[in-house]
Amino acid sequence: MAGGEHDMRAWDDEDPDAHDDDSAPWWFPGEHLPPHARAMGLTHHTPEGALLDFGGRLDPAKRVHYWTAWALLVVFGLPVVFAVMRLAYLF
Repeated sequence: MAGGEHDMRAWDDEDPDAHDDDSAPWWFPGEHLPPHARAMGLTHHTPEGALLDFGGRLDPAKRVHYWTAWALLVVFGLPVVFAVMRLAYLF
């Protein structure tokens, strides 16, 4: 075969992006949001959606991700604990 006769329509069967719909690939930002979060209008551009997207990308098998999840739990849970302690002190 000459160089110009090569069939350009022949596709590799191992195409990593083998989806027929028009949805974005899974590695694009915001693809780890749950469907109900998207229905509420959260995207990776909003602060709440960005936190959900970041949390959805954490892999518990990786030790750094595991400790990052615990750190986030402490950072977001500590103000709640302090608010409950303040309420308990007032009553």
